[in-house]
Order: sequence, then C-alpha cells, then structure tokens
Amino acid sequence: MPVNLPPLKQDGLLVINGIKLGIANAGIKKENHPDLVLIELAGGTITSAVYTQNAFCAAPVTVAKQHQAQATPRYLLINSGNANAGRGEAGLEASVSCCQAVADLTHVKKNKVLPFSTGVIGQPLPVDKIKQAIPNVVNNLSADNWFAAAHAIMTTDTVAKAVSKQIEIDGVIITVTGMAKGSGMIRPDMATMLAYIATDAAVEQTVLDEILTDAVAQSFNRITVDGDTSTNDSCLLMATGKAPHSLITDFGSNEAQILYQAVAEITQQLAHAIIRDGEGATKFVEITVKQGVDTEECRQVAYTIAHSPLVKTALFASDPNWGRILAAVGRAGIEDFDLSNVTIYLDNVCIVEQGEPAVNYTEEKGQQVMEKDEITITVELGRGKAEDTVWTCDFSYDYVKINAEYRT
Repeated sequence: MPVNLPPLKQDGLLVINGIKLGIANAGIKKENHPDLVLIELAGGTITSAVYTQNAFCAAPVTVAKQHQAQATPRYLLINSGNANAGRGEAGLEASVSCCQAVADLTHVKKNKVLPFSTGVIGQPLPVDKIKQAIPNVVNNLSADNWFAAAHAIMTTDTVAKAVSKQIEIDGVIITVTGMAKGSGMIRPDMATMLAYIATDAAVEQTVLDEILTDAVAQSFNRITVDGDTSTNDSCLLMATGKAPHSLITDFGSNEAQILYQAVAEITQQLAHAIIRDGEGATKFVEITVKQGVDTEECRQVAYTIAHSPLVKTALFASDPNWGRILAAVGRAGIEDFDLSNVTIYLDNVCIVEQGEPAVNYTEEKGQQVMEKDEITITVELGRGKAEDTVWTCDFSYDYVKINAEYRT
C-alpha cells in the first residue's frame, strides 16, 4: 500500500481549456485495462519538455526530441506496458510508425506527434495493436479525461497520480493540471517516470522553458526509489494560452513567478506521490543536508544516504541503526571531510553530535521515530551555509518481489 497516499478522486481534477485526452485499450498489458492515451493540444499551444539523461534512452524519447525540434506538437501518444527501449533501429521505426498512424487520422504531419512509452524494456513494441486502437483513442478525446488517463499510464503504480491547482493572474483564474506515473526505476536525472502538466496560461516559450526546468530541479530531480534512472523519463509542460490575460514574457515578473509557484507545487506533489507509491514502500523519508559548502555537496550526501540499501532496509525494519546513516555520510566522497563536525537527527531526536553518539540519545527515542511511516533525516555537515533536500522510501520484501516477478 502507498504511504499516506489516498486513491485519486476524479472530482478534484480540473479541465484545461485547449487540452483533450483520449484513452483506449490496445491489449499491450496482460490485464484487461486501458494502456493507450492520446493528448490533443489546441492550435497555439506551446510545449516545453525535459527528458532522461540515461545515455541508453528509449526510442520514443529520441523520436520525441526529433519531432519537437522540427514542429510544434499537436498530439502526445502514450502507451504503458512496453517501454520500446533497447530495440535499436526497429524501436525507432516502431515509434515513428505509431506517430504516422495518429497523423493520418488527425490530418497533421507526423512530426507534430510525440511518442512516449513506459513498461518492460527490451520487448518489441506491438505496433499493430496500437494502430488498431488509435481510432478508439481519437474518438474518446475529451477535456475531462484526466482521471482515466492517469490510470491508463500506470505500470507498477498502485495509485494513479494527478493534481490540479488554480491561481489568479491579472484578475483572471488560471488552471494547472498535471499527472504522472512512476513507482520503480526512479531516480530521474533530466529533468520508468512520465509526467504531463498543462495550463491555460499565455506564456512565451523561453519563460515556459525556465518554469519547467526550475520546477523539475526542485521536484522530480530530488526523488529516488532505487537509484535507477529510467531509459524513458519524460516531463512535459503545455500552455494553451486560452486564458484571457496578458502574455507572460519575463520569467522575473510577478505573473511568471505566480505561475511558476503553481507549477512547482504540482511537480512536487506528483514527485512526492511517486515516492509514497514506491514499489513496496512502507515509509516516506525526507533527507535534508545542511551546512554544506554548496548545494551540490549537500545533494551528494543526501543521495548517498537515500541510495544505501543498508539505510533503506533499516528504515523498513524500523531499526534505529544510526551507524548506517553515519557510514553513508562518511562515504559520500566529500573532500576535506571532518566527521567531528557532523550532527545527525531523526526527526527532532539528535542521534549523532559532533561525530559521536549524542549524550542524550537513547535507543527508545530512536525507535519511536523509526516506527513512524513518515520520517525526516537531517544531517548538519558544519562546513558552510548551503542545504538541499531529497525524498526517498524504504526497501521492503515487496520491492524485491515486485522486481523479481516484473516480467512473469
């Protein structure tokens, strides 16, 4: 079960003027449930995107980048159940073929269609099944299909992830809605995670790019389930410009910052939802590292703790084995590191002070914190004023089981 993440409610999701979504069952997954989504973008919509930094990126990522560089996107085609990764030239041809099928039916050029896939790596994409389902997904296009689409893009997710928010700019109500999928193979470095966020705001391309880059840096690029960066990670931000307010042309303006805060809030909520729904997760863990020389140093220490199997299994066992945290800090690769300056907390309980067991620490105090399903680990390095935060989860028996049986 996800950690304090309730089932998605349809009535909490708001439509975006200029965005329609269609859902269909192409029969890609073994179970009988929708696995194909088409997002239609109204003319004039601008799109910003960030993609995986995995050098072995999937075919749809390559094709999406190429198409986006050539033309303004009008359609996004998403399939779950098959990543179309590791298939070489055949994978590229499969993605292009699916784009062509959408283009033929919607009367646009194929480079106006961006493909996205998530699921098993290394398997051939069932192009024929997808093509057969495309008429159904086009006919299903509707502005209020966010709820169904959030479910259709799931793989090992146990809960669909989507959220909406409204803000006011120039006296006009602006809506932002986003959805994401992800549960395992999560350590986005880009920006198997997909996220799609849309708004009716009117924004210049350069401003939209900066909004997405900064929002992703503080959300999807601060989470990890297992330290594995997917071949398919993609995050898109779409602005239809349908809201009747003045065009936002300066990222530093008050209007741009209001929109940025809304997008950043949504990306962080979606990022946290991914961690709460981490494969087999029983605990949601925030790791904050303070008093570093710079944020990069703090992030390096935080991720070393978050990626430690020993720390993650201790979290699952509710075992206050603080030596594992201390060891992770020590091996984070920080130059000129002085352990005698380090202080570590579990929530508000000081477990290590100046590199030694805290005088007032007791095993009982540590145990009380570790038994919670939401825990904060704070590390003070005593080296500077910088700080950074990442979010992770524990490793449970179910994580191993889910991934051992992923293809069976």
